[in-house]
Amino acid sequence: MTTLYGWGPMFGEQSSSPFVLKTDVQLQMLGVAFTRKTADLETVKKHKAPYVEDDGVVIEDSTFIRWHFETKLGRDLDAGLTPEQRGQAWALERMLEDRLNLIMVCERWLEDANFVKGPIQFFADVPEPARKPLVDEVRARIRGSMQGHGIGRHSRGERLQLAARDVAAVSQALGDKAFLFGDAPTAADAMAYGGLTSCGARFFDSPLVAFVDSHANLRPYLARMEARFFSDAEWTAAAA
Repeated sequence: MTTLYGWGPMFGEQSSSPFVLKTDVQLQMLGVAFTRKTADLETVKKHKAPYVEDDGVVIEDSTFIRWHFETKLGRDLDAGLTPEQRGQAWALERMLEDRLNLIMVCERWLEDANFVKGPIQFFADVPEPARKPLVDEVRARIRGSMQGHGIGRHSRGERLQLAARDVAAVSQALGDKAFLFGDAPTAADAMAYGGLTSCGARFFDSPLVAFVDSHANLRPYLARMEARFFSDAEWTAAAA
């Protein structure tokens, strides 16, 4: 029995986390039968989602989840790609995960208007007297992590310049193909869907939305991925 832990539909997306979306898609690509449950980050060592429980074994982090099931099932999500394409796919994933995603996090968590509209909902169950101190602590921690990474040392305008280039790179890689490397999706499409869906969420007031909209091939691409992988996705709350 396999369970994916993360978060379900929110902010007009199938999940508020691009990494949960990535893993959801990759599990489906691998033919894994699984259920979806809301994550409890206090129960896992890395305190982040997604994580998967597979026959009693917990695997954390989207990339290690992919590798676990590829090894277990003898499958390769990049089967059919040339060595050159494999390198391109890995590079695209790293750009999306290690830079564009962080810029999206800055837009949601560090821009006050977006934070009050969106992520503050994650604290709705915290009793009122404790809510503001916790919110301030979490935002300060995120701001510190962005500073430590380096992306937070740029101005918002500079971050957005980088994001525009990253989104354009995905559009250029896609071209007029149905998916990044041809007629069928591969591993990189899972992260491209997660990352671009998060950037393009119209729920938020961010130039990232316009960056996605400015490329004629991206919204149809996201729609193809959504129709293929999320026509009947269901989430349940984790047991207390």
